[in-house]
Amino acid sequence: MSKKHNVAVIGYGWAATAHIAAINATSNAQVTAVWSSRKLDSAELSAKHGSPITAYTDLAKMLASKSVHVVDITSYPDQHAQQFIAAAQAGKHIIVEKPLAIEWSDILAMKAAAKSSGAKVCVCFECRWSSQFLATKAVIDSKLVGKLHYGEVDYYHGIGPWYGQYRWNTKKKFGGSALLTAGCHALDALLLCMDGEVTEVSSFASQSSNPVFAAYEYPTTSTTILRFKNGAVGKCAAVVDCLQPYYFHTHLVGSEGSILDNKFHSQKLGGLNKHAWSQLSMKMLDSGDVSDHPYQTQFQAFFDALEEGKDMPLTSFNDAFKSHRVIAAADKSAAEGRAVKLNEIAEK
Repeated sequence: MSKKHNVAVIGYGWAATAHIAAINATSNAQVTAVWSSRKLDSAELSAKHGSPITAYTDLAKMLASKSVHVVDITSYPDQHAQQFIAAAQAGKHIIVEKPLAIEWSDILAMKAAAKSSGAKVCVCFECRWSSQFLATKAVIDSKLVGKLHYGEVDYYHGIGPWYGQYRWNTKKKFGGSALLTAGCHALDALLLCMDGEVTEVSSFASQSSNPVFAAYEYPTTSTTILRFKNGAVGKCAAVVDCLQPYYFHTHLVGSEGSILDNKFHSQKLGGLNKHAWSQLSMKMLDSGDVSDHPYQTQFQAFFDALEEGKDMPLTSFNDAFKSHRVIAAADKSAAEGRAVKLNEIAEK
């Protein structure tokens, strides 16, 4: 049965396969085209994904198709800007994988293209749509822990030769930094929870001496301290050279209690044992595998927003732009060995 929104996917790698399944599982969208630099067979794609898909190697031809309404960009990060701008100029709405781009100048160009074209955009900071952060934000919004004055959200995920992303992630032009390539999810989640304007950051970078991480062209560990306009402070560690299970650490401290991963304590609830945590029944982020990401929930929200003519909640271009601006300041701080104020990073 035909759905309202036809989606064309740019790139056909690991992320694309998860995106296609999630898009096709929504109630109002389907993937009908795939562009790849490799020649793909339309019949094979259609059979694999259970719906008619046309394979393209000519990107301009695919973007010119009037039957395509939305473009989903899952290519290498250094290709995002050019493809994003082309899609916007072709009058398409856009889904784009994180990071938006490696260079800040490219992100500014993408912002201008989205604004001038009127394109609605979904950026894949899908952790905001996870059970963990939907529940965490609900606890914060309910005022159970009061006003937050400190928060830390950290990303620990060893991306070595055993992991598919490693083969290209080691290159600076593709990865950028530990914070940009993967830790951006944690930084974005921290900004979601703290819900305040960042005024200054200080970031410090390091790298494992283990030879399995020697191929990286940039430091594979960083920690970033954030100062917020309202007086709160935060910390985000991005560690892609650890040898441990995946861990998305969260600790948020407020005037009436705290949240620690999937636990909380609140002075607002009478009768709780102040020496013990209470449990939150949430599904924790515990894997970097794209098959475990909450893409379907995010994409459903995007297509629903399209039908209402609105920007999508939580992960619109403007939401992601704010997070990337903080990341740009953090990477500048680590590179230059000084604190960087946010007003040093251009907004347009």
